[in-house]
Amino acid sequence: MKRMLVTSWLCAMLVTQAFADEQPKLGGVLTIRLNSDIRSLEPGVNRDTNTDNVLNHIFEGLVAYRADMSVGPALAESWSVSDDGKSYRFVLRDGVTFHNGAALTSAEVKWSWSRLQANAGWQCRNVFDGSQGVKVTDVEAPEPRIVIYRLEKPSGMFIRQLANIQCAVLVAHPDSVDAQGQWRAPVGTGPFKLAEWKHDQSVDLDRVAEYQPSPTPASGYAGARIAHVDRVSFRIIPDDSAARAALRTDAVDVIAELQPERIAELQAAGMNVQTAPGLARDALLINDKDPLLANPKMRGAIAVAIDREQIAEARTLGLVKANSSAVSASMAYFDPAFLAWPAYDPGRAAALLKEAGYRGEPIKLQTNKRYPGMDANSILVQAMLSAVGLNVQIETLDWATQLDHYVKGDFQLQSFTYSGRFDPALTYATFLADRTKFKWAQWDDPNALGMLREAMETPDDARRKQLFLDLHGLLIKQLPTIGLLYEPAVDAVTKHVHGYRVWAPDRPIAWGVWKD
Repeated sequence: MKRMLVTSWLCAMLVTQAFADEQPKLGGVLTIRLNSDIRSLEPGVNRDTNTDNVLNHIFEGLVAYRADMSVGPALAESWSVSDDGKSYRFVLRDGVTFHNGAALTSAEVKWSWSRLQANAGWQCRNVFDGSQGVKVTDVEAPEPRIVIYRLEKPSGMFIRQLANIQCAVLVAHPDSVDAQGQWRAPVGTGPFKLAEWKHDQSVDLDRVAEYQPSPTPASGYAGARIAHVDRVSFRIIPDDSAARAALRTDAVDVIAELQPERIAELQAAGMNVQTAPGLARDALLINDKDPLLANPKMRGAIAVAIDREQIAEARTLGLVKANSSAVSASMAYFDPAFLAWPAYDPGRAAALLKEAGYRGEPIKLQTNKRYPGMDANSILVQAMLSAVGLNVQIETLDWATQLDHYVKGDFQLQSFTYSGRFDPALTYATFLADRTKFKWAQWDDPNALGMLREAMETPDDARRKQLFLDLHGLLIKQLPTIGLLYEPAVDAVTKHVHGYRVWAPDRPIAWGVWKD
């Protein structure tokens, strides 16, 4: 009996100690690798992915994307929509202060919006001026904690575009600018504030001890942003090999955007490698205006000649499954029905080619060496298409030339990767558009365009999902393009890092993370 009690006590002590070891610890420096320097300290101006990532640690928006790409609260604790769908009323979190000590009010939200709208360099002006469906007619600040956005007409995309990381609709204090209105220094409400920017070396941020987080659980950029480390140092290391060496020697704590083939190497070195379904979409583009490829039987043959699962396995080492839809497995809208696609069947492909009257005419497949994934996909696709009798010839171009051909619609086949979009409607909009206006469009079926317009307009999530399913069904019938896979997000952290979570956009998040 005594031995049993001692054993139970020892087990309880070990469990308690293990639990204690996983409790967040305050202090230390978290070093995150960037592959290039940031471009600016002003949200939405002269931006890129690295700039967006750093600034989202300093600033917050009203809303933000969760890990499942749904929209959650940030500075707004809640919001409601008017019965006519044309007014959004946001209630700000209580007790939020800027890094200069000033309290957050609706006035700063309105000021930040007005500054973005007035800036010709803001790339998302056309997202909110009606050019792409959403038109904001006014922003009001009737009470200190109330912000009202008024729209010209109801929109299913407004709240999603407000959360769009690339649009950077973040809230800054007017002290961020000088008397002439020129940007001076970032004064935000985030869990970190700027300490120092050493150009081409590092961007250092310090924890804001007075920060009051959202009561909503953290998820992606939404919810509670609880900082544990005293400093985040974004260290610029352009060379990938040098970055991995820095990780192995603890000079860097976090590396994002790794290629799957590096996983085994880093795990063998004791690193914690995390993966998640990503948003970047690999596809084979088909110019169905080409005389040869206009024949639906030719496109059908190409579709069933490609073993997409084999490509996904080879490219990602089994991290993701093939997915030809516009809905990534990381999205809240995802459903197994989106994985439907014509089955791999080389015999059927050969039969379709015969029915199409194909006589071995050469087909050029454009690719480039700058992006290894595009090049690898082109090699795999060429081998599979050649195996069923298609005379596919790879045409390797420099990236700028390939991109120019893409924009002009000047190709037969292209191996292409679309950068990540945060909503299926935005993913569809990368290849579904009016070809009389946009030569890059892969698909311009009137019914498909109508469904996409409705998905952009309706705020009803259930209706939007059904529209995305209907669009996918039409995509299967017409085969204007062939999606291959969504590239996985792969991040590695040292064994000293705890609480880190990779997510679909593959942007490192420093809050919620601590070091032993």
